[in-house]
Amino acid sequence: MQGTVFCAKGASSDNVESMSWVSSEAVSVLVFLLPGFVAAAVFHSLTAHPKPGAFDRVVQALIFTMVGQAITVVIVPVFGASAGNVAGAETREFVLSLVVSVSLAVLLAVLAACVLNNDVAHRALRRIGITRETSYPSEWYSTFARHECYVVLHMKGQRRLFGWPEEWPSRPDEGHFRIAEGEWLENDGRTPAEGVAAILIPAGEVEMVEFMDPEQPERT
Repeated sequence: MQGTVFCAKGASSDNVESMSWVSSEAVSVLVFLLPGFVAAAVFHSLTAHPKPGAFDRVVQALIFTMVGQAITVVIVPVFGASAGNVAGAETREFVLSLVVSVSLAVLLAVLAACVLNNDVAHRALRRIGITRETSYPSEWYSTFARHECYVVLHMKGQRRLFGWPEEWPSRPDEGHFRIAEGEWLENDGRTPAEGVAAILIPAGEVEMVEFMDPEQPERT
């Protein structure tokens, strides 16, 4: 009986050590990937680009993570060196590393969103003839981003609405247009929407969009 009890205790001890090791490794992996996933979430919250699949999101998170970690490896030792060998130095360095890596990843995500939302990289590449593409997710989005002007919405039932698009959907099949200074266009003239601050039009109701010449905002 004693031998049996001894084996059971030994097995239990091994299991505890194994579980502790697995737990430690899992936490390390999660901490390593956390900045990348946070950055990816920030990036997609600031752009109109559709969210990729699970695998592509992991790859994207790894890219943000690797860039952030590469910079962290350089920064953390500089600030952590002052802690010396005092008690808790390792813990403080770990926390500092996590904070710096997450902050850098978020900063990289904001920078990437700024570059894409303003077509910075592709505009430079178009100028030197490398590509004709834009940074925008679609021609629909690109056209609205490039033309800040009055529009005419051609809707179902041959209705037409002239006005200024304060907000517009990122995709043509979902969302709404928020039109200010709205005027309904008819064959014999136009009817201003008096007393109306803005008109909300479902994107699914719009069949075509005209972008007006900025120098000629009036439409009859």
